[in-house]
Amino acid sequence: MRHKRKGRKLGRTSAHRKAMLSNMVTSLFEHEKIETTLPKSKELRRTAEKLITLAKRGDLHARRQAAVTVRDKDVLKKLFDDIAPRYNERNGGYTRIIKLGYRFGDGAPMSVIELVE
Repeated sequence: MRHKRKGRKLGRTSAHRKAMLSNMVTSLFEHEKIETTLPKSKELRRTAEKLITLAKRGDLHARRQAAVTVRDKDVLKKLFDDIAPRYNERNGGYTRIIKLGYRFGDGAPMSVIELVE
């Protein structure tokens, strides 16, 4: 039984999963909307919300902690200078997941994850 086991494995090794989520969250902050499968977007939401909350602090330590996950300097600057100030009055719920239906090839449930205005 999976009592108290957080997160989805997504059929990947831990290193592959960490790298994939890092790349996906970087793309999400760069484009502010990406299309992916539903389980990936639900897992991505956890990472993205934590990073936005970290960016709202805005200090050097928070920037260095976020730089571990978001490795693109331009996207990191955008996260701290543009995205985080948008959500100063908001206490969570920075992302929205919209279900799109099923992928033609393998029938995987697809969704769009985007940042809320």
